Amino acid sequence: MDEDRRGWRRCVLSGAVFAVCMAGTTLPTPLYGLYQQKFGFSELTVTVVYAVYAFGVIGVLLLAGNASDTVGRRPVLLAGLGFAAASAVCFLCATGLGWLYVGRLLSGLSAGLFTGAASAYVMESAPYRGASRATFVATAANMGGLGCGPLLAGVLAQYAPWPLHLPFVVHLALVAVSAAVLLRLPETVRERRPLSAVRPQRPGLPAEVRAVFVPAAIASFVGFALFGVFTSVSPAFLAQSLHVTDHAVSGLVVALAFFASVGGQLAVDRVGTGRSLPLGCAGLFAGLALLAGALYWDLLALVVLSALVGGAGQGLAFRGAMSAVAGASPADRRAAVISALFVVAYTGISVPVIGVGVLADPIGLEGAGLVFIACMAVLVSTAALYLLRRPAPAKT
Repeated sequence: MDEDRRGWRRCVLSGAVFAVCMAGTTLPTPLYGLYQQKFGFSELTVTVVYAVYAFGVIGVLLLAGNASDTVGRRPVLLAGLGFAAASAVCFLCATGLGWLYVGRLLSGLSAGLFTGAASAYVMESAPYRGASRATFVATAANMGGLGCGPLLAGVLAQYAPWPLHLPFVVHLALVAVSAAVLLRLPETVRERRPLSAVRPQRPGLPAEVRAVFVPAAIASFVGFALFGVFTSVSPAFLAQSLHVTDHAVSGLVVALAFFASVGGQLAVDRVGTGRSLPLGCAGLFAGLALLAGALYWDLLALVVLSALVGGAGQGLAFRGAMSAVAGASPADRRAAVISALFVVAYTGISVPVIGVGVLADPIGLEGAGLVFIACMAVLVSTAALYLLRRPAPAKT
């Protein structure tokens, strides 16, 4: 019993470190309007600044997504915290657009190191037979951390001094505490090799994972695409179309989507992994429909409902995807396979976002959003049909 208690303590602490790192990646979300006023750039530039982060994530996942399988989880996570701190410093020193690009790129490198390694570390730290709960801790730490970022920055920007500096000072302090916690946690990789053994990984999957990876990847792409557009352009839509200029409200609306994702993940235990993927796609479709209504009728209530419903759908699909993929992966390839899933997810969080930015100038932000919704609705409907015909194996 004592060993189980220690295992869950390690699992929760490592999840908290995971959440701190991910919070830093969404911290600038409610601040983009202030940066636009300060540096004078367009909505397309906002989406490109946002997407630079995703390209950093994808680059790390492809080049070093398996690094923690080789050198150990803790060294990779400590490096990720270092990049997170460097990103915060860039935003603190920002005197022009270039600083934002570098800061977002460093944030992407941090998240790229954390996604696969931290997910595997949290699950491996849990007691024996705690795989399902540990998967929830990992995915909830990821999404919960992403939600805490805009909420923290929005509240500080609205009600505290130095709106473009204080959020990053607070995050630096949290990163320092996280590093101290991580140094006290044990390593979970038993057979470690030197850093020179790390090699860039080509896209590829063990044969036993491929059957579950395809539906998991489809669901993850659509869910992250919705979150990407929500995170990058919803503050601008709230300000321009709904005249909501309160940074705390803007941050809260974005945070609700991520917190609803955590709620959706909790529901997986009741509905089961096999059903969570198609149900998640249905939730994403409903969230897209509500967002279309919000854009068409300029209604804040529909924006909030879209965040809640779409976020819950993403949570159902994402935890189901993680459970299926992690359960099918061999232990020595688990972080690499999880990283491959995140490559697909972060492609969804970047490419559609830039597309919305490109269309925003000629047809307006609302028109660009409606085009995005139409494309994602077709994709999520196709994914749901695929999942109903070839469901992912259930995992308890």
